[in-house]
Parts: sequence; structure tokens; C-alpha cells
Amino acid sequence: MSLFVGIDIGGTKVLAGEVAADGSVVRTAVRSTPGRRVQAALVEAALTEAVEEVADGRVVSAVGLAAAGFVDTTRTRVLFAPHLPWRGDDVVARLKMAWGVPVIMDNDANCTALAEKAYGAAADASSAVIVNLGTGIGGAILLGGELWRGAGGMAGEFGHQQVVPGGLPCQCGRHGCWEQYCSGNALVRHARASLGKSAVLSRACGGDAAALTGAMVTEAASQGDAVSLSAFAEVGGWLGVGLANLVASFDPALLVIGGGVSAAGRLLLDPARAALAQSLVGAEDRVVPPVVPAALGPESGLIGAAWLARTIVG
Repeated sequence: MSLFVGIDIGGTKVLAGEVAADGSVVRTAVRSTPGRRVQAALVEAALTEAVEEVADGRVVSAVGLAAAGFVDTTRTRVLFAPHLPWRGDDVVARLKMAWGVPVIMDNDANCTALAEKAYGAAADASSAVIVNLGTGIGGAILLGGELWRGAGGMAGEFGHQQVVPGGLPCQCGRHGCWEQYCSGNALVRHARASLGKSAVLSRACGGDAAALTGAMVTEAASQGDAVSLSAFAEVGGWLGVGLANLVASFDPALLVIGGGVSAAGRLLLDPARAALAQSLVGAEDRVVPPVVPAALGPESGLIGAAWLARTIVG
């Protein structure tokens, strides 16, 4: 039986999974991402460990990689990744050699788009814009049912649109990028700033702001914690503002929100929908596209990567 593995490589974690032909995830493995200031070999070692755990001694047919970075048109090199150490690295060639199996790669948001088109929320959409919220923001564009990668293969890097001139510094080296106001990092930053006002969050992280995580904020918000709800309102508001810009640019039939932060559901999407309606020029005279969560949830990236893996072995 063929074994196809997809790996979603984000700024804080590596999520690998065995994916069946119907898109269902059979088995997963998680590793921490060592960070962008380490040697690339450490990230690739984490990938290897995750693949080996998923395979559990079985022969792997092919591996697909969903990378949080700028992937070139050949889909073999990561040209730039704000949260990972790769800079022009031929990641695919190195991993093919290390693993001895076919390997294919694409941007993580592109992989989410492919998964949602094949199995999920965008299956029947004539056009869609996908926004992935995790450590940062990734994006992808489906036009006429096909993924549009752009002339250089890097379309959809919405997270590095400047929304606040001279604003917060970004890991890309610039200031005021959208992802500094709307991402998992932004959510946690807002909650940490008011940690002393939340007994729920203080208990969750033991009073240590550095130990606070997005999952803790989401759980606290689900319990009605005011600080956590305020953090989601802030991040969701910025999400809606950015979505309004994307609707003005592409006029898609559907907006799909994926990535780890999307697991919060209505806590994030309700303020985003409200801000979209308020920010979109001419909203009262046009069709405002629905904003829906990725049907495949936070695993959509690895599912799309595994779908790609199937395409290279037939």
C-alpha cells in the first residue's frame, strides 16, 4: 500500500502526516521548528524525525513539503523565509538525497489552497482567496479553479503588505507588515500586554508572559475571558481590514481562512466579517464574499502537500 506523507513547515512547528487518497489524515507527528537563526540542517533533522515517526518503519512512496516561505517556480528552492533559515536553499535536492524518495514542495498557503480545492471549502468555488494565519500570514489565489502562482511563483505573500507605514518591525526586515497586526504572534502579543488583568491567562502560563501561547489564549477566550476576547477582536479586526484590500484587488467568490489560528473559529471570524463589511469600499452595493474557515482545519497544509506528493508518482 502506498504511503504519502505531507509536512507543513511553519515558524514554530513541523506537522507531518500520512494522508489517505480521500484526504483524511491517518497519522501525524509534531516537532518544534528550531527557528530562523539556526543552521538549516537542524530544521531538516526535525523534518526527518517527523517523517520517520509517521512512516513507523514502512516504505514511503513520496513526501510533499508545505513551506512557510517564498518558493521558486521550479518548486525546489526556498528563496526567502521570514521565520526559517533557508535562503536560496535547494531543499528538495537535499531531502531527496537524505530520504531516498521523491520529494515535492510548494508554499504552505498554496498547499492549503490545493487541499481546500480538492477536498474542502473551495471545492465548488469559481475563485477564492486563501489566507493562512499562523506564526505569520501566508496566502494563495485560486482563479478559474486553478492555483495562480504568479510570474515568479510567489503570488499570495499577503502578510508582507505594509498596512502601517513606520509600524511594528517585522522579521522580513521591514516595518508595518500586515502579519504584525494579524497572526498568531500578534494574538499572543496583545494578550501578554494585558496579562495582569486576566486571572485565567495568568493561571494558564503560571504568571510567565513568555510562556503564554496562542492555544492558551484561545482556550481562555472560549471561557469568556475578557482579555483574550479583546485580543481576538483586535486581530480579527485587522484580518477584516486586510481581507477588504484583497476583495478590492481580486473580487473572489470566497475567502477561506486557514492556518493554526483559524482553529479559533467564530472568535476570530466574527470580528473579521464585521471589519470586512465596514472596510470594503462599496460594500452595500456589491456582493461581499463569505468568509469561511478552511474545512480541513489546521491540517490543510499537510493535506495539500501530500496531494502534491501523489501527483509526482502517478
